[in-house]
Amino acid sequence: MVVGRVIAIANQKGGVGKTTTAINLAFALADSGRKVLLVDLDPQGNASSGIATPEDVSASRREGKTIYQALVGGLAIAEIVRQVRPTLSLAPAGDDLVGAEIELVTMEGRERRLRALLEPVREEYNYVLIDTPPSLGILTLNALVAADSVLVPMQCEYYALEGLNSLLGTINKVKAVLRPELELEGLVLTMFDSRNRLSHEISDEVRKHFPEKVFQSVIPRSVRLSESPSHGLSVFEYEPKSSGADGYRALAAEIVARGENGAGTN
Repeated sequence: MVVGRVIAIANQKGGVGKTTTAINLAFALADSGRKVLLVDLDPQGNASSGIATPEDVSASRREGKTIYQALVGGLAIAEIVRQVRPTLSLAPAGDDLVGAEIELVTMEGRERRLRALLEPVREEYNYVLIDTPPSLGILTLNALVAADSVLVPMQCEYYALEGLNSLLGTINKVKAVLRPELELEGLVLTMFDSRNRLSHEISDEVRKHFPEKVFQSVIPRSVRLSESPSHGLSVFEYEPKSSGADGYRALAAEIVARGENGAGTN
């Protein structure tokens, strides 16, 4: 097992299941006995509300103990982390994170601030997952520079490959200039509808273009997956026997197996 592995979950296209993947992959890894930290770097804060109680999220924001205060305000990340399950912790986002995009621009070492924050704590966790905004701004850049690898959720739809090229271009630029060790963890197909011919066509096309980088695990289009966030629950808490839960269990197992085999490590 790779200790302290940091994985950014990124796609500049919205609605692809990015935050759903961050929440449920974090739960699946934690359920497998790994210690996991989920960093919510998306100003929408959906990953925070998806794994923590409303009271915990409100308390973090009221006390000023959010990822914004760590990135911009100088708090150590250990001061803002909340343990939400025995092996799962959260660095929550607050509304103030919207301002970070502007404030970080004038700060020294702005692209490396998250990396510096995580260095003292990453060995306390087996996996650090970073949920990023649906954009390629300074927050996503911080996530990429902090990460060892990037996990890209891809919706099985017509324009999926088009957006992917832009993201891969950004990853390559970050790798060339700021983070030479950055690797593509893999592409995970989301919202897959086995009854839909287009889903199969997109899957075949992506696997043809990236034969070594597409996970075998596929996340199905699932009513339970769609419903669980509205209840503030992961799919494992909402409906643990659903196809969505099975998909994320399989994805977590693949990621762990790749790490134990030395794939994608520095």
